[in-house]
Amino acid sequence: MSTDRALVIGEALIDIVERGGEITGEHVGGSPLNVAVGLGRLGRGVDFLTHIGDDERGRRIVDHAEASGVQLVSGSTGAARTPTALATLDEHGSAQYEFDIKWQLTGTPEVGPPLMVHTGSIAAVLEPGCRATAALVDTYHPSATVTFDPNVRPALIEDADAARARIDRFIERCDVVKASDEDMRWLDPGRTPEQIAETWLSLGPSIVVVTLGGQGSFALCAQGLVRVPAFEVDVVDTVGAGDAYMSGLIDALWTSGLLGAQRRRDLARISTADLTGVVRTAAMSSALTVARAGADLPGRGSRDAALESAILG
Repeated sequence: MSTDRALVIGEALIDIVERGGEITGEHVGGSPLNVAVGLGRLGRGVDFLTHIGDDERGRRIVDHAEASGVQLVSGSTGAARTPTALATLDEHGSAQYEFDIKWQLTGTPEVGPPLMVHTGSIAAVLEPGCRATAALVDTYHPSATVTFDPNVRPALIEDADAARARIDRFIERCDVVKASDEDMRWLDPGRTPEQIAETWLSLGPSIVVVTLGGQGSFALCAQGLVRVPAFEVDVVDTVGAGDAYMSGLIDALWTSGLLGAQRRRDLARISTADLTGVVRTAAMSSALTVARAGADLPGRGSRDAALESAILG
């Protein structure tokens, strides 16, 4: 019997932001942490398994997570030091990253069986922890919906073929996969995002979603393809945009009662109309995030009000 909680597995770090050759700030970040925080701010129960240090930056991460209602899993603070990422922003607010991170996990989290499990990014490809991440996904798959975002970080990948193989195995294990068009260009530069999404859908997921930046996003399910335009906002920076989208996607499926292994068949039969609503909700979570500096993901009140306003408008 699963609990009504999410388990998010993956890296947490401090983003050191550089713009115009100057350090402009330090923000708590890491793709899986952002997803966990996004779900917590939307009022979902979240347990977060990571690998950070018991140091000043690590305590900042813990405080940030707990302030959003996220509970760190025991054993998450055993790293020698807390990872960092230097995020260099260009004139459009897009970030390039340089990482200082070690990823390692030991044992099974001391949490009840989750309703859903999310992972991705560095946690899925960086040795040695990526193997433990995959094993945990296998452990929880019989009882939980599995969501995955490859969120590729080429700067950390030494063996591209091995990384692509690991990502393929995660896609085969998951129920919902979300990727950016940039991810797809790195993973398979010879094919279009639509072609890759069709292949991924055939590997086992019920839903494949692809984000296209300012061009919006599209999603595939057994019933067909849907496209949703991006909401128009003044972009401050894109840090956390994809993670906000992912948390919004999970939240919308949760609201629709489609999470948990016992609902796997219903998830696989989602209609294109329902999928369009799910994707619009995810897109609004992302839009509100890019309109603010750093990965400042929205709460339910502001997100739902903005979505209602956009629909009525």
